[in-house]
Amino acid sequence: MRKLFPLLFLVAATALNAAPQSGRRITRSVSAPPAPIQPPLNPEPEIKSAPSPSLTELLFLPESVLEREIRALDNKNFRLADFHGKVLVINLWASWCGPCRREVPEYERVRKSYAGREVEFIGLTTEDPRSASDRVKNFLRDVNFGFRLGWADRELARTLMNGRNSIPQTLVLDTDRRIVSQWRGYVPGKSGDRLMQTIEQALTK
Repeated sequence: MRKLFPLLFLVAATALNAAPQSGRRITRSVSAPPAPIQPPLNPEPEIKSAPSPSLTELLFLPESVLEREIRALDNKNFRLADFHGKVLVINLWASWCGPCRREVPEYERVRKSYAGREVEFIGLTTEDPRSASDRVKNFLRDVNFGFRLGWADRELARTLMNGRNSIPQTLVLDTDRRIVSQWRGYVPGKSGDRLMQTIEQALTK
């Protein structure tokens, strides 16, 4: 019994001495619940892609265009303002343009059907007379183009095309110089009908 008591005392003392040296505490870690996501106090506005800008429709021809002197192919210069009180048909074309060549016969039938009426038909080539004069003459020998014909210089062509740089293009203006309709391209068998319908619309305004 005397030997057992010192042995128990020694075991207890050793255990008490070992506990502070380990520094380990066995605890069960409890994970905290995730914090709720709060919306920002001043949220950034949603950025939406802007639509591609569209070309502004040309509603009237400016006075500077109406009064601009146009060099005629027959050297009898004219201005669009010379035809006050008439519906104006303006066709933009070029001798190298295949659709222009196919469009002329349809437009010629329309022009002849309005002979003697208050409609003026004007065809303007967008080519440079300094380099394209012979080519244009050959084109006109091949087609019967009875419009009043002239050269559209760069500034005039840019204004009439209104940023749509393709030909053929056609504009129809009423007697108040409002643009009733403007279109690009040639549709076989339909462009002449479209022109006639638009002229009728312009005559009734």
